[in-house]
Amino acid sequence: MIKEKSNTALTFEDFKTEVLNDYTIAITSRECSLLGRKEVLTGKAKFGIFSDGKELPQITMAKFFKNGDFRSGYYRDQTFMMAIGELTPEQLFAGLYGNTDINEEPMSAGRQMGGHFVTHSLNEDGSWKNLVQQKNSSADISPTAAQMPRLLGLAQASKIYRNITNIPNQDNFSNQGNEIAWGTIGNASTSEGVFFETINAAGVLQVPMVISIWDDEYGISVHAKHQTTKENISEILKGFQKEANTNGLEIIKVKGWDYSDLIAAYEKAEKIAREQHIPVVIHVEQLTQPQGHSSSGSHERYKSKQRLDWEKEYDCVRQMRLWMIAINIASPEELDIIDAQAKKEVVEAKKKAWTTFITPIIKEQKELVAILEKIAHASLNPKVILAHAKKLNGIKEPLKKEILVTARKANRLYTAGDEKTELVQWMKSFANKYRDAFSTKLYSESEWNVFSAKEVAPEYPEEEDIIDSDGRMIIRDNFDAIFTKYPEALIFGEDSGKIGDVNQGLEGLQEKYGEIRVADVGIREATIIGQGIGMALRGLRPIAEIQYLDYLLYAIQILSDDLATLQYRTFGKQKAPLIIRTRGHRLEGVWHSGSPMGMIINSIRGIHVLVPRNMTKAAGFYNSLMECDEPALVIECLNGYRLKEKTPINYGEFKTAIGVVETIKEGSDITLVSYGSTLRLVMEAAKELSEIGITCEVIDLQSLIPFDIKHDIVKSVMKTNRLLIIDEDVPGGASAYILQQIIEEQDAYKYLDSKPQTLSAKAHRPAYGTDGDYFSKPSIEDIYEKAYAMMHEVNPTKYPSIY
Repeated sequence: MIKEKSNTALTFEDFKTEVLNDYTIAITSRECSLLGRKEVLTGKAKFGIFSDGKELPQITMAKFFKNGDFRSGYYRDQTFMMAIGELTPEQLFAGLYGNTDINEEPMSAGRQMGGHFVTHSLNEDGSWKNLVQQKNSSADISPTAAQMPRLLGLAQASKIYRNITNIPNQDNFSNQGNEIAWGTIGNASTSEGVFFETINAAGVLQVPMVISIWDDEYGISVHAKHQTTKENISEILKGFQKEANTNGLEIIKVKGWDYSDLIAAYEKAEKIAREQHIPVVIHVEQLTQPQGHSSSGSHERYKSKQRLDWEKEYDCVRQMRLWMIAINIASPEELDIIDAQAKKEVVEAKKKAWTTFITPIIKEQKELVAILEKIAHASLNPKVILAHAKKLNGIKEPLKKEILVTARKANRLYTAGDEKTELVQWMKSFANKYRDAFSTKLYSESEWNVFSAKEVAPEYPEEEDIIDSDGRMIIRDNFDAIFTKYPEALIFGEDSGKIGDVNQGLEGLQEKYGEIRVADVGIREATIIGQGIGMALRGLRPIAEIQYLDYLLYAIQILSDDLATLQYRTFGKQKAPLIIRTRGHRLEGVWHSGSPMGMIINSIRGIHVLVPRNMTKAAGFYNSLMECDEPALVIECLNGYRLKEKTPINYGEFKTAIGVVETIKEGSDITLVSYGSTLRLVMEAAKELSEIGITCEVIDLQSLIPFDIKHDIVKSVMKTNRLLIIDEDVPGGASAYILQQIIEEQDAYKYLDSKPQTLSAKAHRPAYGTDGDYFSKPSIEDIYEKAYAMMHEVNPTKYPSIY
């Protein structure tokens, strides 16, 4: 790194060497961008988005990025990744081609388009690496500004580690809280709400964060005048400027083509953030986009000639070149040699990446062609088989899809025999290989996944000493045990701290464990989740509290696009075992009473969804999750905090098995399946039905994701031959998912004597008041009559129609 001028130990030769190295990285990255676009236009790659025009500030940022630091950026940071030594040109092209080998394409094994970067936080077995000894990048996502909430948590982790010193393996995750979280974002993306939410939260929390805003005045074709008030993001952020005796942020403006000023700006930002834990925004202005937004369009369509001429003049690489020549660091001829060498190396890297990518595919192509030519005679139409083989063989650069399509079409023309067996075996091997490449690691495959937590029953005192407690006290006392047992555990949310959450499930815990571990936050659900993701990425065990289930909608994009996809899109190289705590179901009124479970379970595959019926079950889920390395959403019953439950004595130890249903009432006539608060109504209906001779088997799902891993529901249906699913989501919501799992995954249709049915809420949200709940959601009478009608169909004489 270029040192301060007062450091006389830095010779001109040292200075020259470092500047030339920086230029080499910049020109190498630029050549990658130029050649990468050509690869898209020739059809070898599907899409390209590059960092051309942003090279210089990224190289400067990299100078101050230390081991242990984290980046949370966006898809134009290739130069930065090259500068910190975490991306080679060959790897960049491997990503562009979608190479599915994690060793060749370490960013995502071909699962994300190029420009999305990550470093590996985990060993092969899923255990943590020492993150302090490496430079770290959290995994990029495409949704604009969605990297900001996670950035907040990455920065907050340093604050936690600076203030809490008894966390296990703390030295693997932090050097006394001195790490900075570095964020990057394009100027247009600062119009997104989560950007402002993050800025506000960072100013309140005072965490070591440096946000670089790459400003080239455009968002694809839309100019800043349509994006930003005053056409200047740092101008409208002035109200966040930290002043004497206030919190807030430091704001620095710098021109993106000025090498010297960039170094001064980033040196100042690093010192403020790292030493004082004050967030900093660096507004990097006057940047360019030499190739436009991406490979899908040309910026000549929407930029004026004057703007295009200016961009050529103030291209940051060109300006750096002119500056080096002006101060005699290098001659034009010397720089021409660097340019030529960089271009040659990039071309060679591209060729090597393409050869590495295409060679095994061509090998598989030739294998199939040989098989088809060999076995064509045994088919129903040898000419068609040979035509398929010829067509496939004629494809110069085949896709895996084209190979498998050919095999599947050919397979249709065989009835039986050794030839068909040979083709089918080859086809299955090929499909399984790439099924693993494309469809694994959505959930943890380590020894710490959710199935590793084995059930431990709650223990109770002797019969005469058993007492009942409010559900809220059970959840509270269990959290107390968790915070004692796990120093790395912390919880935060709206009203979670001082009053101990709105239902007093955390009563008194802030006073006992302090404001760092039991914290109040503002009304900002997206960044609450982001805090949790970032802290979990750095080895902490955060519990992010969303006050009510329907407030989850504010955060669903972050949950869906970031947390849920994390292990998948990193090919299992990063994890964030965040627990999201919320409460919902059965409250009366349009708000806080929604049960959008269908939306949730279909939006956040990759996150486990747990729906305990009472607080003891919920506490058991938290205890299980603390032993695992996966994210989960726990939805407590909002109307269960004041209900009485037996008081366990083994707080922090009893565990609810994840993915296992519980039969809470046995019966032989009909299987009733439900979860959460509705189960209490189901049990009452079952009791009333038993009075007329209908015995219901009642099953508590307990978790929606994962779903009934032991297939206990189908075992019940084998006995009763009838199935009714009761759910308070809208029609076709969670009930459709539950039905699909039971009928398709468990093959329960084989054992049904009656049509499987669902009973859900109305399509609208519940109206206000007790009557609104009764007429909007399944009632005891609804459940009774639905089950009775199914039995009427079976035996109308014994069970005559009610209506």
